Amino acid sequence: MPNIGNKQQRVDGPLKVSGQATYTADIASPFYHAYVLQSSIACGSIMELDTSAAEAFTGVKAIFTHKNLPERLKNMVDYTDPLSPPGTPFRPFYNDKILYNGQPIALVVAETFEQARYASRLIKVTYEQKEFKGSLEENLKNASADRAPEPASNRGDFEKAFKNSDVSITQEYRQSRNYHNPMEPHATSVVYKDDGSIVVYDKIQGVASSLKYLNGVFGLAADKVQVKSDFVGGAFGSGLRPQYQLFMATLASLELKHNVQMVMTRAQMFSFGYRPEVIHTMKLGCSKDGTLQALSHHTVGETSTFEDFNETIVDWSGLLYKCENVNLEYKLTPVQSYTPLDMRAPGGVSGVYALECAMDDLAHKAGIDPLEFRRKNYVDYDQNEDKPFTSKELRACYDRCEELFGWKNRKDKTTNESHVRTGFGMATGSWEALQQKASVSLTMDATGKFTLKCATADIGTGTYTVMSQIAADKLGVPLDHIDFKLGDTAFPDSPIEGGSWTVSSVGSAVAGVCKKFQYRIADVWKRKYPDYQDAAFEDITFEEGNLEYDSKSFSFTEIMQQASKEELSISHNEAPAEGQDTHSGYAHCCVMVEVSIDKELGVIKVPRITNVSAAGKIINPKTAENQLLGAMVWGLGMALREEGMVDTRYGRVMNANFAEYHIAVNADVHDVHTEFVEEKDDKVNPLGAKGVGELGIVGLASAISNAIFDATGKRLTKLPMLLDDVLEV
Repeated sequence: MPNIGNKQQRVDGPLKVSGQATYTADIASPFYHAYVLQSSIACGSIMELDTSAAEAFTGVKAIFTHKNLPERLKNMVDYTDPLSPPGTPFRPFYNDKILYNGQPIALVVAETFEQARYASRLIKVTYEQKEFKGSLEENLKNASADRAPEPASNRGDFEKAFKNSDVSITQEYRQSRNYHNPMEPHATSVVYKDDGSIVVYDKIQGVASSLKYLNGVFGLAADKVQVKSDFVGGAFGSGLRPQYQLFMATLASLELKHNVQMVMTRAQMFSFGYRPEVIHTMKLGCSKDGTLQALSHHTVGETSTFEDFNETIVDWSGLLYKCENVNLEYKLTPVQSYTPLDMRAPGGVSGVYALECAMDDLAHKAGIDPLEFRRKNYVDYDQNEDKPFTSKELRACYDRCEELFGWKNRKDKTTNESHVRTGFGMATGSWEALQQKASVSLTMDATGKFTLKCATADIGTGTYTVMSQIAADKLGVPLDHIDFKLGDTAFPDSPIEGGSWTVSSVGSAVAGVCKKFQYRIADVWKRKYPDYQDAAFEDITFEEGNLEYDSKSFSFTEIMQQASKEELSISHNEAPAEGQDTHSGYAHCCVMVEVSIDKELGVIKVPRITNVSAAGKIINPKTAENQLLGAMVWGLGMALREEGMVDTRYGRVMNANFAEYHIAVNADVHDVHTEFVEEKDDKVNPLGAKGVGELGIVGLASAISNAIFDATGKRLTKLPMLLDDVLEV
C-alpha cells in the first residue's frame, strides 16, 4: 500500500507522547539563566537605571543594559533579521529610548532562573515619559497608504456600478488584536564551546533565519555558530522572525563565555508580535437576481512607529467572486506598540472575514440563500492577476459541504428549547498555494537505510512524517527505512516553515532527490552488471528496496556490495518550475456552522462545524485533517474568545495571561468535521499538493458571525463576538 495519500501515524509521535522529544528549553547543559526586565512606559526615555542592588544579589553573574552594550554591536551595519518589514527593526539595548510598553531594558543573568527573576525586581528605573496615543482609533488621522504596499489594481467603475445596483450594503467590520500563544514559550539555549564557537538551540520556524540574524548582529563567522531546532511546540507565525530572547541569550553567552538559556514567561509572550487590529469598510452591490456588480474593500491596519508591517488583506475581495467593478484600498496607522507579526493565515483570515460577512449581508438583503449567492458569483480565474487557476474544485466543496451539513434542511434541526436560539451560517475560505526554493541531501548506508536532511522545521504540522512518506514512496522502500532529519543549519538550506508551503517546497525537493537516487543506483547497477547496460531507465521499477528489471530483482544493498560502496550520497536543489507563474495557485474550502445562543445568559455555543476543502494531492490525510481541525478551533477562538486588551493610557497589554486572554478550550469544541474533495493539479508543483495549515481558519469567524445573524437577526460587526453583544438583542 502506498504511503502517499494514506493516513500514517506521526513518526515522531512516540518521542512526543513519551516525553523524549527535546524542545529548546529541554537542552541539558550547565546553563546560566537570563531574565529580562521590561519597560513600564510606552514612550519616552530612560533617565536613570540603577542596577547596583541587583548586581549584588546572590548568584547574579552579569546585567546588560544600554549602558554597557558592547560598542561593536551598536556599530554593526546589518542589525536586522531576514524577515523584517520596511523600517528600522527594534534593537535591544541600543539606546535609552522607549518605543513601546514591555520593551526589554535590562537583562539579568544568574545561576538560576529564580535568582535572575528576583534580581530584576531590584533594578530601579526612572523614566522621562512622553505623551502618545496608544490605539488604532486614536491614530486614524495618521493612516496612510504611503506606508503600505499597493493592493491589487482597481478595475471597472465602482462608484457608478454601486450607485446603479438594485441591492447594496455599506458596513464596517472590526477585529481586535490577537496574540500568539503557542504551547511552547519562546526560548533560546546557547552552548558555548572552548574554541569560542556556539551551538544555538532556538524556538524558530526556520533555523536559517536565526543564523542570518546572528551573523548580521554579532558578525560571527559561518564556522563559529550553528543553530538547531529539532522540535517546535507550536508557532504559526510567532517564530518567523527571531525574537529578542535569541539576541539576549547569545549576547550573554558570548560576553560571559558560558552556556546561557533564556525562556520567556507567558506574560512576556505578549511583548512581541500579534495579529493587528484592523478596521474594514465594505461596500457591495448586486442586481435583483444576485449578480455581484460592485465591490469596495477599504482597510486600515496598525503597525509600530518604527516598522511598516503589512498584510495582503483587501486583495482577497478582488479574488474570490466574479465582479467587474472593484475598488481596493489599504492603509497603515503607526501606534506606540511593538511591530505586529504574521499569525496563521496572515491577511487572508482578516480580509476574508470582512468579505464573507458582507457577502452574507448582501445575500440576505437580496433574499437569496447565502450558498446559492456564492454559487451565482463563482469565478474560475484570478481576476486580480488575470490568470487561470492551477486548479479549483470549490464547487465540489460547496456540494459536499451542503450534503454533509444538511444545509437545505438546516431549519429542521432548530432546537425546541424556548430559551435557545439556533442559527446557521456558511463562508468560503481560501489560501495561497506557493512553492519556494529548497534543498535536500540523501544518504543510503550499507544496510539499505536512508537518511534525508533539510534545514526545514516541524512546528507540529507533521513535516517529519510527510517527508518520510514522500521519500518512502519515491524510493520504493518501507517507511521505517527512512530517517528524515531537520532543524539544523548544518543541513541543506530551506525556506521557513510558514505560508503553508513546506510540503510543496521541501516535499518537491525530497521527491527530486529520490529521483536522482534512482538514476544513480541504476547507473551503479549497470556498471556492475554489464548484461544490463542497455536497459532503459523507463523500464526499471523500484519496489521494497529493490531495483526490478525484466522480471529480475536486485536489492539496493546487493548493488552497493557489488560496487564495494559503504554509502551513496546525493543532494538536490528544487525551485519552482519555469512558467509556473502563468497560473495562480490557491486552496479552497467551504465551511458551515451551527450556533446556539441562550437568550437569558447570552452564552454562544457552536455545536457543529463542517469544513470541506480542495487542496490538491493530500499526502497524509491524518496530519492534513489535524491541521484543519487545529485551524478551525483557532478560528472559533478568534470569533468568540480572543481579544488583546490594551490600556491606551499606558500602552500596556492588560490581559497578558491565560486567565484573562481567552482562547478556545475543550468545552468550546463540539462536533468538528472536515473532509477533502479530490483535486488533481499538475501545475502547482511537482507533487500536486497544496498546503492546508492556514486554510481551515479562513472563513470560520465569518461563518460563525453569519450564523449568529441567522439566529438573532442582528449583524455583529466586531470580533470577538461576546455574550454582551447577543444579550442586547
